[in-house]
Order: sequence, then structure tokens, then C-alpha cells
Amino acid sequence: MAEAKIAFIGGTGLYDFEGLQDARDVRVTTPFGDPSDAIVVGRLGETPVAFLPRHGKGHQYPPTSLPARANIYALKTLGVERIVSVNAVGALSDDIEPRDAVVPDQLIDRTRQRVSTFFDSGVVAYIGFADPFCPELSPLVAAAAQPHTRVHTSGTMVVMEGPAFSTRAESRMYRAWGGTVVGMTVLPEAKLAREAEICYSSLSLVTDRDSWHEGEAVTVEEIVGHLEVNVAVARKTFSDLVASLPDKRGCKCGAALSSAIITSRDKISAQTRAHLGPIIDKYL
Repeated sequence: MAEAKIAFIGGTGLYDFEGLQDARDVRVTTPFGDPSDAIVVGRLGETPVAFLPRHGKGHQYPPTSLPARANIYALKTLGVERIVSVNAVGALSDDIEPRDAVVPDQLIDRTRQRVSTFFDSGVVAYIGFADPFCPELSPLVAAAAQPHTRVHTSGTMVVMEGPAFSTRAESRMYRAWGGTVVGMTVLPEAKLAREAEICYSSLSLVTDRDSWHEGEAVTVEEIVGHLEVNVAVARKTFSDLVASLPDKRGCKCGAALSSAIITSRDKISAQTRAHLGPIIDKYL
């Protein structure tokens, strides 16, 4: 049953959605376990929206243990077509400062321990991921954030495993690769969202300069000092974004699986069809 067409996933420091009208908790059970927490569904103005704290309220889940498949699957079952992910990141570029926002357009995957697909058993699908963020949604996110902070409208995010921060050598390597920011949580979310045919964009809010910066090292104390400001920026961005969204999507995210499923239909079991129904039913 459809509940909302847009969802916001809150990152570190963003565990609730202030100002949401008629808010209620929705508990969703998925074949991949329970999501990080109850999904809050309500309205911003006349627009139904959903909110999910990625790490759970009270920050219960570290990056590697996040139930990413359950999170994306649950949002899909609620009718979500667009996801805006809020991510705390470190800056790898000289011209990016703490409390800036970056809306990245590229990714480098440095994770090693995470399941990054719904299609790991029973059916195989090869999605296109050359452009990992929605080209329609991301500019709207950037425009909505610009009145509230300095925004960088493109960049490459390096996604590392965590939870430890980068060594200095790693941080310098990421810069040499062309990384703009480094974070821990956009993957596998972005891949799973593409498989689920959901538009995905990241509002990456900078909390530190990472460890490449001479004389500096990332600490929780430093990050917390910027989180409160960044969370306020995110909340204002949400409201402005919802007011600017077109009703219908004009991108190709909603057809990402149209030519991706390679498994013969007669080889897909009834169990697999039931398991992945919300994602694959329209192609079977």
C-alpha cells in the first residue's frame, strides 16, 4: 500500500523529522529483516513523505552492519520513488570546508563486507550504474540547499568501510584518485535504490577535512561540533525540496531493470518471485 513517494534517510545526528504533520510510525517486515527503525510517515504541506533514521534512533547500527537491503526494500513497499540520503562526510578537496554541502555525482566503492544487491540468489540482474545518482533529483537537492549553506553541485564520493576513519595514507590516496569527499554509508544504498528503480541523491554535509590535512586528524569531538548546524541545514532543505519536486519523474531510474534481468523467466522460482515481488513483479 502506497504511503509516500519521497523518502529522506537521516544520517549521523539526524534521527527525527521535525515539523512533519500527521506523523506516525510504520513498521515494515521484509525478507531481509527489519529496517533500521520504524519509518515515520507524514506530510510536508500536502506532500506525503517518509523518514528513516539510517543508524536507528540513538545510533545503534555502525556503517558495515546497516540493514541496507531491508531499508530500501521497506521504502519500496511504501511506494517511494525518490530517496534523498543525508550523509556526514569528510572533505578531500582544498576548497571544501566543514559545514559545506556537497551533492556528489560519482562514487568510488571501497567497501568490502557489505551485500550490495537484491539479486544474490534465484535471479540475476545487471543494472547500469555509470551515473550512480539521479540526474533529475540531484540538481533539485542542490538548489534546495543553496539558500541555507555553501553547496558544491558535483563531486566524487569515496565510500569506505569504517567505522574507523581513514589513515593519512588512505586519505592522500583518495585525493589522488580524484575524490571530493569521503563517507561510509551511501553504498550499498545507492546500488540497491537503483535496483529497486528508486531515484537516489545524496545531500553530503561536511563535518571535517579528513586526515590528509596536515596537523589535523578526524575526531568525534570535531564532528559533533558541526553536526547541529548541518542537521538544521538538512531540515530546511527537505522543506524547500518537497515544494519544488515535479509530480512525475522524467529520469530513467524508474526503468532501471527493464533490460537488466538476464535470468530466464522459467528459471525464477515462485519463492524468488514472492521474495522480490515489489521489485521485479512488473517484469514477470
